[in-house]
Amino acid sequence: MAHGVRSRSDKLVGDLRAVLEDAEALLVATAGQLGDKVQRARDRAEATVTSARKRLSEVEEELADRAKTAARETDKYVHESPWQAIGIAAGVAFILGLMAGRR
Repeated sequence: MAHGVRSRSDKLVGDLRAVLEDAEALLVATAGQLGDKVQRARDRAEATVTSARKRLSEVEEELADRAKTAARETDKYVHESPWQAIGIAAGVAFILGLMAGRR
């Protein structure tokens, strides 16, 4: 389950990076365009891209911190309760095996 969330988060971050790169490429391509409206639109777009890059960086840091915290807590739990952890892992594997067998 955590792996699915992480992969979706990684995909979202990758998609956001691609959008930002495309927006920056568009800003570079329109650099020579004249006109007041174009310049105002470029200024707004540059501000938005800058803000989005900053927020994306913050989200990446937050995701990394959460992943590290989850890994530490899991490690702590497994060391404190190894037999329970083995039982939980066996139960999850059994259920996944049943689900895979039904397909």
